Amino acid sequence: MLQTAIVEDRRDHPSREWIEALRRDYPTEAEFDRMLTRKMLRRMEPSQPGRYSMPELDRALRRFFDAKLQGPYQISDLRWLMGGASKIQLAFTLDWSEAGVAQRQRLVMRMEPEESLNSTSRLREQQIFSFFRGILPVPKVFWLDEDGTWLPQAAIIYEWLPGVSTPSRKERRVAGIGQSFPPELRQKLGPQFLEALVRIHTADYRQGDLSAFQVPAANSTESALLHLNRVLRIWEEDRGFEFPVFDLAVSWLRRNLPVLDRPSILHGDFRAGNFLFDEATGQITAWLDFERGYIGDRHRDLAWTTLSSYGNLAEDGKTFLVSGLVPLDEFLSSYERLSGLSIDPARLKYYRVFNSLQNVLAALASAWRVVRLGKTHQDVLVAMLEGIGHAQADEICCLLEEDF
Repeated sequence: MLQTAIVEDRRDHPSREWIEALRRDYPTEAEFDRMLTRKMLRRMEPSQPGRYSMPELDRALRRFFDAKLQGPYQISDLRWLMGGASKIQLAFTLDWSEAGVAQRQRLVMRMEPEESLNSTSRLREQQIFSFFRGILPVPKVFWLDEDGTWLPQAAIIYEWLPGVSTPSRKERRVAGIGQSFPPELRQKLGPQFLEALVRIHTADYRQGDLSAFQVPAANSTESALLHLNRVLRIWEEDRGFEFPVFDLAVSWLRRNLPVLDRPSILHGDFRAGNFLFDEATGQITAWLDFERGYIGDRHRDLAWTTLSSYGNLAEDGKTFLVSGLVPLDEFLSSYERLSGLSIDPARLKYYRVFNSLQNVLAALASAWRVVRLGKTHQDVLVAMLEGIGHAQADEICCLLEEDF
């Protein structure tokens, strides 16, 4: 792939004038705009280490609970949680008293690094978890530090739920990438996986507080344009070189903006690796990582979930399994039957191209930038994502071959 270096450092040291120009040129959802603007303003500040020590986070949690709790409390069993290329995650146990009643809760703190691979909103994450309580197995949110007032960065604190994200006997790979499950687990997890996506897309977003989300106009291209602008803005903020395949995809996406028929809540990263399950029973115990969710076109989730990089081939070497769980044709037909919502092949193709472009962006621009600036706690893992970016660029070329 041809790529040409950009000889400039305004992305490392942005000016307020340039940040405002990006906001003006690439209008997107208000909360996304707030997150991206915050990212760039913080890039103007002197760089801090991309890693936080356990003692430092212990002290920060105590500052937080000093402000939030009345009376004594105790933090114990503080430990790192594995996984997560874009967030710092700690588990701990908290003992405290509420209205005179002793409380004990296993909790997870999920916090931004100095700069994340995905600049997302903890407020939106809190709202969407609260919305889906009783609809899906999701953790209860206890506290939110929306802008890092007490903790080093913005963070959410929610209940710890049991389960594993991958089978115990698995290949050594990033969870959810080329995921495979043994047949007996597929039979149990597959129907639950599909049902969860149907529940997300058919939920009425008007029945809860999703005030941090923007509802795009139906029968318009507003949703597609807002999120294409978001991708373009991040590309301008983070890229280190020219990449003609990116420009090719953008040109095609601009010419083919799809009309939204029905706004739906989207998970944003619906795939294996983002749910927990009990390996003995095959029961899904938690749905996590809604951080990239928004209200928009269901085809975006469908195209994301069915990306080739998130699944694998069945034992016959021919049948593609969505997230390693459900044959593709069965997945799409069952989705239509269970949801009552149709799948438009043209919109599905549009969002396949869009999602591949977003992965190119994440791997070849954002990941490259945060590693280069030393702003991530997962520098080795994030740097490894470059290979996914080039694979997704090839995917774009295959998808668009017949159009050019």
